[in-house]
Amino acid sequence: MQGSLVVVGTGMALGGQLTPEARDAIANADIVFANVGDGMTEQWLRGLNANLVSLQTYYGDGRTRAEAYDGMTEVILAAVREGQAVCAAFYGHPGVYVTPSHEAARRARAEGFEARMLPGISAEDCLIADLGVDPARTGWQSYEATDFFIYARKVDTTASLVLWQIGVFGDLSLRDLKPHRERIELLTRVLLDTYPAAHEVTVYEASTLPVVPAKLQRVRLADLPDATVSQQSTLYIPPCSALQIDARRLAMLDGEDSQTR
Repeated sequence: MQGSLVVVGTGMALGGQLTPEARDAIANADIVFANVGDGMTEQWLRGLNANLVSLQTYYGDGRTRAEAYDGMTEVILAAVREGQAVCAAFYGHPGVYVTPSHEAARRARAEGFEARMLPGISAEDCLIADLGVDPARTGWQSYEATDFFIYARKVDTTASLVLWQIGVFGDLSLRDLKPHRERIELLTRVLLDTYPAAHEVTVYEASTLPVVPAKLQRVRLADLPDATVSQQSTLYIPPCSALQIDARRLAMLDGEDSQTR
């Protein structure tokens, strides 16, 4: 029997954000590998498929995150190579900030196996809903925090800026999962080169349980180091400048429109 792989997302909140398509993939798999962040969600998934293997064991024991992700990828692929119908379940969207999901699917396809990824509800989707913001209104910039810092990404202050994983910002060792105030201070100093000190920003954490609301801490940018930051925290920075129409480009469009009338 030819092995196969389906990678799914379980959403951010227990049970309620799992799509019917993902639910079917979990229930019909020969084996499910799960990295869903908490024991309650893991147990809930076992109700859909009892043959579930937790990937949480790959964290710790001195492993870097890169080593943990490689271990997850290999154990998933081993089951595919054995001819099993494999489902790999990750919380949120399986393609958003999930290295082993992409790598397992890529390697499986390279070895001739069928592999597909199903979409899920991500922390970004939850942030948009909970903060009531529309990416299409002013534009949207989204970066992993350390990536943003070390590559000196350019900021458009007329658009929203989202910085992911600020809780592990600056951890070049890929081993430290705890936030450090001095690193948040460093990130804040760089942001203050672009934004006013009094500009209000939001430290956000999506809800993972239906009865627990999302966490929203609204603070002045200058006070960001005093905010409570966890491994799950995301930083949302709204625009601080107004959009300005480029008159020359508008005239170009107006001229083009008049030629077609």
